[in-house]
Amino acid sequence: MNGPAPAFRVDSAAVFKIALPMTLAFLSTPLLGAVDTAVVGQLGDPALLGGIAVGALVFDVIFSTFNFLRSGTTGMTAQALGAGDRHAMSLVFLRALVLAVGLGVSLVLLQAPILSAGVGFIAPSPAVAEATAVYFGIRILSAPFALANYAILGWVLGLGRAGLGLLLQTLLNGINIAGSIILGLTFGWGIAGVAWGTVIGEVVTALVGVVVCLAIGREGLRRGIADLFEAAAFRRMIGINGDIMIRSFALLFAFALFTRQGAAFGDTVLAANAILMNFFLIGGYFLDGLANAAEQLAGRAVGARRRAEFSTAVRLTVVWGVVFSTVASAIFFIAGGPIIDLMTTSPDVREAARTFLPWAALTPLAGVLAFQMDGVYIGATWSKEMRNMMLASLAIFLVVVVAAAPTLGNHGLWLALLVFLGARGITLALRLPRLSARTFPG
Repeated sequence: MNGPAPAFRVDSAAVFKIALPMTLAFLSTPLLGAVDTAVVGQLGDPALLGGIAVGALVFDVIFSTFNFLRSGTTGMTAQALGAGDRHAMSLVFLRALVLAVGLGVSLVLLQAPILSAGVGFIAPSPAVAEATAVYFGIRILSAPFALANYAILGWVLGLGRAGLGLLLQTLLNGINIAGSIILGLTFGWGIAGVAWGTVIGEVVTALVGVVVCLAIGREGLRRGIADLFEAAAFRRMIGINGDIMIRSFALLFAFALFTRQGAAFGDTVLAANAILMNFFLIGGYFLDGLANAAEQLAGRAVGARRRAEFSTAVRLTVVWGVVFSTVASAIFFIAGGPIIDLMTTSPDVREAARTFLPWAALTPLAGVLAFQMDGVYIGATWSKEMRNMMLASLAIFLVVVVAAAPTLGNHGLWLALLVFLGARGITLALRLPRLSARTFPG
C-alpha cells in the first residue's frame, strides 16, 4: 500500500552511506581487467593478449553506450521512493529489466556486424582478429544478463541500498575472476575460458539480483503488473534513457578525439597520455561514488517534493566532492612521478608523462562539478537539459582543440580537456536554479 511521502534526512552520513560502498565497487573493476589480462598473459601468445584487449575495448564501447539503464533507473526509482509509491517503484524495476533484456538479445542477434565494425575500426593483425572473434563470440552471450545487471544496480541504488549494490558487484567480479582463472588456466581453455568466466559471472549475478529485487519489491507488486507496459511510462523511460545515451555518446566522442589528437603528436606522447588518463580515471572512481549519492538523494527529494532536502543533497555532495578532488589532485602532484615510473620503464615516455603531469593532476578539480551535477540531474531526471549542456560543452571542447592544439601541442590538448570538464559542470550549475524553481514551485 502506498502512503504519504516519508520524511528522510539528508546529511553527510546519508551521503557516505551510498558513496563509500559504491566507490569500493567501482575500484574493484580495474582489478577484474588486470586479472583477465594476467591470465591470458600466462599463455605466452601476444596475439591472445591483443585479442582480449581489442575485445574488451569493443565491449567497453557497447556497455558504455547502454549504461543509461543504470543511471536512468536510479533516478526514477529514487523519485518513486520519495513519493512513497511502492507500486511505481516496483514497476520501474520491471520496465528497466524488460528493456535491458530486449536490448541484450538484440546485441546477441547483431553480433556479426558489431564484431565486424569493431575489428574493422581497430584493424588488428589477422592473429589478433582471430583471438578477438573467439573472445567476442562467447562474451556477447552475456549481453542480456550484463544489461539486466545495469538495471538491477540502478534500482538498488535508487532505493539507497548501496551496500546491497556492493555485494552484487563483489559477487559479479568475484565469480568473473575465479571463473577466468579456473577455466582459463586450470582447465586450459585460454581466452575462451576468460570469456566464459565473464558470462558465468553476469548470469549468476543477474539471477541472484532479480530474485533479491523481486523480494524487495513484492509489496509494491500486490496490485499486479497490469500497468507494466503502460505507453506513457515506457515513453518516459525511453526518453530519459535516450537523452542519457546521447550524453554518453558525446562524452565517448570527446575522449576518443583526445586520444586521436594525442596520437598525432607521436607514439611517445600517445603513450604518456594513456598513462596520465589513469589519473583522471582513478579520481573519477571516487567522484562517481559521490555522484551516486547525489542521484539517490536528489531523486528522492524530487519525488517527495522536499526542496530543502534537495538543496542540502546538492550542497553536501558538491562540498565533499571538492574535498575529495582536492586531496586527489594533491596526491597526484606529489606522487605522480613515482606512479608514472611504476607504469612504464621507457625513459622517453616517463619524461613526457612528467611534462604533462600537472594537467592530469588537475582533472579531478576540473571535473568535480561535472560529476556532481550529473548525479543531481540524473536523480531529478532532468535528462534533456543534461544532454543539451553536454552537447554545448562538447562544442566548446572542439573550439579549444582547434584553437590551442596547433600552437600549444599536447599542452593545448590537455587544456581543452580541462575546459571541457569545467564547462560541463559550470553549464549544469548555471541551469540548476531555474530547474529547481520549476520542479519545486512556490
